[in-house]
Amino acid sequence: MWFDAYPPPLMLALLAGTGTWLITALGAAAVFFFSKENEKLMTGMMGFASGVMLAASYWSLLAPAIELAGELDIPDWLPAALGFLLGAFFLWGTDRALGRLRPSAGARRSRLLILSITLHNIPEGLAVGVAFGALQGDFTPERLMAAVGVALGIGIQNYPEGAAVSLPLLREGETKGRSFLLGQATGLVEPLAALLGAWLVTLVRPLLPWALSFAAGAMVLVASHELIPACRQGRFERSYLGTLGLIAGFALMMLLDVALG
Repeated sequence: MWFDAYPPPLMLALLAGTGTWLITALGAAAVFFFSKENEKLMTGMMGFASGVMLAASYWSLLAPAIELAGELDIPDWLPAALGFLLGAFFLWGTDRALGRLRPSAGARRSRLLILSITLHNIPEGLAVGVAFGALQGDFTPERLMAAVGVALGIGIQNYPEGAAVSLPLLREGETKGRSFLLGQATGLVEPLAALLGAWLVTLVRPLLPWALSFAAGAMVLVASHELIPACRQGRFERSYLGTLGLIAGFALMMLLDVALG
């Protein structure tokens, strides 16, 4: 058969997940082209990161969760609402736990940012794995192209997400090398999640609406509680710079999600 020349679905899922991680690393590499002394640029990028996260929370996470819930005969509002709240409360609890260690505000914000983006990448990796794992029983050119489309869309979205982690870390005082390493590390979960999703495709699919909504709640909490206020501090308190960055990030992520959705 024509598909005998292709690697098995598990291998394809792992390769696709690795590709999405590499694009995350490419986005995180943006720190090597910017100076941490450029406070104005970093403020704009903090706003940009907020916009990326807010747009992704709906188009990449909540909207697919609602659609999947309908396909699985689950009330479409249930995983979207409950999963969203669980994700937000999980990050709130994490913030409280980190607060007991009394880190600086910047350190707490950085940890929450890394954690939220990593959580966001897990269900995306699962989605890639599910798409390729479904080929096991029905390996057709159409299904293969659909799986490739899922991986491509998620991969392109990961580029601004990698920058959305590494650039704020640079502003908080991390070195460029460490900011890059931490930024790309948020995408390392995607190859593992993709492999797991392909392996457990029949079991993972009913959980995807909940996982997607959980990640959305986590992202919105960090964007609204940590990143957006950070754009309005000091001499930028009355500036529209962070706000314009938010609008640009939101528009870019919305464009990618809708165009490649």
